[in-house]
Amino acid sequence: MKRIPLLFFALALAATANAITIKITVNDTRYQTVTGFGAAACDGAMCPFASDTQPVKLLYGPTSKIGLNIMRMEISPNHKGNLTASDVGWDTPYDWFGSVPCAREAKKRGAIVFGTPWSPPGDFKTNGSAQGGNSDSQGNIRATLREDCYKEFFPWLNSFLKYMKSMGVEMDAVSIQNEPDWWVSYSGCLYTPDQQLDLVKNYAHMLDRDTYKGVRLISAEPLGFDPRYSNALLNDETARDQIDIIAGHIYGHPPLGNLKAAAEKAAQYGKEVWMTEHSSTDNIERLPNWHEQLLFAEELNECMLAGCTGYIYWYMRAHWAFVGTGEAKYNPGNTKNKLLPRAYVMSHFAKHVTGSTRLYSKANVATGTESYFETSAYIKGDSLIVMAIDTMKYDFDLELRLPFKVKSGTHLLSTSNESLCQESEITIDQPTDLLTVKSPARSLNTYIFMIDNTSTDINEVKNKVSDGSKTYYDLSGRLLAKPNGLCIERSADGSTRKIFIRKQ
Repeated sequence: MKRIPLLFFALALAATANAITIKITVNDTRYQTVTGFGAAACDGAMCPFASDTQPVKLLYGPTSKIGLNIMRMEISPNHKGNLTASDVGWDTPYDWFGSVPCAREAKKRGAIVFGTPWSPPGDFKTNGSAQGGNSDSQGNIRATLREDCYKEFFPWLNSFLKYMKSMGVEMDAVSIQNEPDWWVSYSGCLYTPDQQLDLVKNYAHMLDRDTYKGVRLISAEPLGFDPRYSNALLNDETARDQIDIIAGHIYGHPPLGNLKAAAEKAAQYGKEVWMTEHSSTDNIERLPNWHEQLLFAEELNECMLAGCTGYIYWYMRAHWAFVGTGEAKYNPGNTKNKLLPRAYVMSHFAKHVTGSTRLYSKANVATGTESYFETSAYIKGDSLIVMAIDTMKYDFDLELRLPFKVKSGTHLLSTSNESLCQESEITIDQPTDLLTVKSPARSLNTYIFMIDNTSTDINEVKNKVSDGSKTYYDLSGRLLAKPNGLCIERSADGSTRKIFIRKQ
C-alpha cells in the first residue's frame, strides 16, 4: 500500500492543486455496524505485562484519549510451573495468570475481552508439544490436534472460562486457533478448513454457554484471512449456528481482498467479522514516519470498507504500536508508557467510528489516483461522520453531498507525528446537505456533523417504522424475517441497538 504518485500526476497537480475539488457523495445505504477497535495484551513487547497495566489505562475506555474497547489475550497451552493456587486463584494447571491484570483493567473500562489459543495443550497434539514443530530441534513435525482429542478441546476452553471468572473476568469470547495455516516453531497448531469444520460441527456444542452466558465463539484466525476457513463453517448449517464471529489476519493480503470476500459471505448470515491481528509498518527497526502512519489509517479505513466490524491491532505496547517501550535504540520519541502517534491515528476511528453504522460513500478522484485519497462515512445517533485520508502533498477542497441536512460540525485533523488530533469548528450558517470543507496535504481528517433532526428526510426515515412494531436487520442492513444471531433491532421511534440472539 506504499503510495508514490506518478511523476506526470505530480506535475499536473503542481500547476492546478489550488483549483482541484474532490467531490464526496454519501447516501443512506447502510452496511455493517462497527463493534470497535482494540489491541493485544500478550507476551513479548508487553513484558512484564502481568503487573504493568498502564498501557490499558492509557488506551481503553470512553474517557481515554484513544478509546479502544476490545482486548485480545492468549489462552496459554503451557503449564504454570511453580505457581500455586494461592498465586493464581482457582487451581488450574495452566499458565493463565499473566494477562489477568490487564484483562481486569480493560473490563473496568467497559472493554470486550477475548482469548485466542496459539495452541491446545501439548498432550492433545500429534507432536506431544505446544510448539508448532517447524524446526530441526522439534523434528519438523506439522503439529495438529489429535482426532481423539477433539472431544477435549472445548472442555479445555471451558476450564479457561472458569478460571477467568474466578479471577473476576467474565470473558466475552474465545477463538478456535491463532493462524491455523501458518507452520511455526513457537506455540502453534495447524488445521485445514475441513479439520476446523469437523471440530466446530461435531464438538462446539460442548462450549458451556449456559454457565458462561454471553460468551461467543470466534472462528480460527488464518494468517491472510483465507476465506476457505470461514466459508467451510458458513456453508454448514450446524457449524454456522455455533460460530458467532468470523476472524482472521491480513498479513500479506490487503483488506479489500480476502477479508472483503470473507465478510461478504459472513454478512449473508448476520455474522460479525473481526480483523484480529496485524502489525502495520514499513520498518520495524525505527519509529514509523508520518507517511507510514497514513498507510495505517488507510488500512483501518479499508478494513471498514471491506465490511469489518472489529479491528484489533497486534501489541498495544511496542515502538511501532500505541504505547512506548522506553528502549533506548528507538528514542527519542519512545518514552515508556507514553502514547505514540499511531495511537492518535487509531483514535480517529476508535473514538468516533465505534458504535456507528457505515454508509455508502464515494469520492470522484481522477482515474489512476484512487489510492492516494480514501474516504468512508458513518452514522451514529445524531452524528454523521466522514473520514478523509490524503497521502498527497497538496491541499484540496472537499465538496460533501450528504444524505441528511446538518447544522453544525467539527473537524479533527492530524497532519504529522507532531500535529495530531487538532480540533476546530466547521461553521454552518443554516442546515444544509451540501457543503465544502478543507483537506490539508498529507492529512487524516475526521469530519463530524450534527444532523438537523427537524429536516423532512430524517422524519421520513423514522416514519418507515411507525407501526409500533420492532424490525430487525442483519449487519448489512437487510431486513430479517426474524431476529437471529447478531443483528440490529430498530424500534418504532427510529432508535436502533445491536443485539445478539442465539438460534434455538
